[in-house]
Amino acid sequence: MTDPTSITALPAAPLHVLEIWRNGPAVAARVQKALGFALPAMNRSAANAAITLMRFEPTVWLAEGDVSVLADTLGDDGALTAIGGGIVRFRLAGPGWRELLMEGGVFDTSATALPVGATAATVIDHVGVRLLVESDEACVAYVPASFAQSLHHFWDEALPLIGA
Repeated sequence: MTDPTSITALPAAPLHVLEIWRNGPAVAARVQKALGFALPAMNRSAANAAITLMRFEPTVWLAEGDVSVLADTLGDDGALTAIGGGIVRFRLAGPGWRELLMEGGVFDTSATALPVGATAATVIDHVGVRLLVESDEACVAYVPASFAQSLHHFWDEALPLIGA
């Protein structure tokens, strides 16, 4: 490999869990009107300049960015819960990021399974991780803060093994 794969802890960001409890189609229409894009489908993401929504569960999205418009949009049909303090974001970048994710994890990281804009929820080295594929060369991993240091160390130890 000419460019090494890197693991970078990103600065804290506003993160919220968006849950829709009822009236799904009506809430989806209101969200689309408010944000200018539809709620992303399962295992996909969508964004505008202010917010990125990532769907990991049937009625749950991770929202990164300015969620102020969503609180009124949801009404009593769902909730926003701040979780930013409990999550550390890592950017895995470079030619080996897909292979690095397979160390300690058992899932398909190919470009076909995880194209740009895809999301995934998985377990890596016994840690629940959420992933967002930013580009062909980079992925953001959302890791519980209590496990961030140990998972970062695990990935650092695995880096010399990828591409071997």
